Amino acid sequence: MNKLFRLVRSVKAFSQELTRSHDPQPASSVPSTRPKIGLALGGGFARGMTHIGVLKVFEEEKIPIDFVAGTSVGAVIGAGFCSGLSAKELEEIAFVVRFKHFARWTVSRFGFATNDRMTGFLKRIIPVRTFEELKIPLAVTATDFLTGEGVVFRSGPIIDPVRASCAYPGMFLPVQVGGRVLVDGLLAHSVPTVPLKDMGADKVIAVYLSAMWVNSRSKGPRHIFDVVGQCFSIAQDRMCGFWKAAADVTLEPNVSGFGYDEFQRTPELIKIGEEATRKALPAIRQWLEVAQNSAAEPVTLRPQSKPTGAPVTPLPFAVK
Repeated sequence: MNKLFRLVRSVKAFSQELTRSHDPQPASSVPSTRPKIGLALGGGFARGMTHIGVLKVFEEEKIPIDFVAGTSVGAVIGAGFCSGLSAKELEEIAFVVRFKHFARWTVSRFGFATNDRMTGFLKRIIPVRTFEELKIPLAVTATDFLTGEGVVFRSGPIIDPVRASCAYPGMFLPVQVGGRVLVDGLLAHSVPTVPLKDMGADKVIAVYLSAMWVNSRSKGPRHIFDVVGQCFSIAQDRMCGFWKAAADVTLEPNVSGFGYDEFQRTPELIKIGEEATRKALPAIRQWLEVAQNSAAEPVTLRPQSKPTGAPVTPLPFAVK
């Protein structure tokens, strides 16, 4: 724990001395010819470290990200990135983070663990406390346990919504926010592409970690977490049509060989995220190239031919 917190302090001190290459332009100053790009980060426990590899490539290739939406671990990484942490800084933190840093086992009829430690963890790695202070607009998704309704947070305090988004049913206790009992956002928005459209994104990039909870090579479930997790994995796989309809590009890094709790394999997961993103770069760059060509194309004015029939007073020129 001390090693993690020393690293976080070092990362924050280092980040204050650098000018961020990924700081976005204010929404009002984004050229109208360039499409506003949204990034949807799905859940996946340790497999979610793949998202950092995605962000690394976008930073290196200077792909602008105007909006981010996250579910579960995607909400954690999205909050860090949108608050101003670079992908490199997130990577350094991810190398040492473990389950014990944000969760603890407990005795409760509502779950086997609580993610209350995430409050201290997030306060140490995220330099802001509200959505309004973020450098990039962020949406965090959760699910209302009583109604099944999807809940999207975009304003107010940020810590508890992220905790709620990570409250995986059966494992973590539900989290109460604003009088509502909330659980993991994967039940309503396994990959939150639709909230990005609502935020104003013209193009949406979705990151889907399509792996079953229990590896197909295993002999069966080891405990109740495997039973619950596998059921949710099956349900999530069957619900892809809804969010894919709102995605323009879908990245599906191959994380099938990784366990949900294998945080020690973070370097491998980040590498897989980088590889999947580089394959999609041509399609994403095309959006920007089309916008640049459109902006550079001169406006042509040409005389308008005089119409026949009843005399009218035509405009002197037509804009092509």
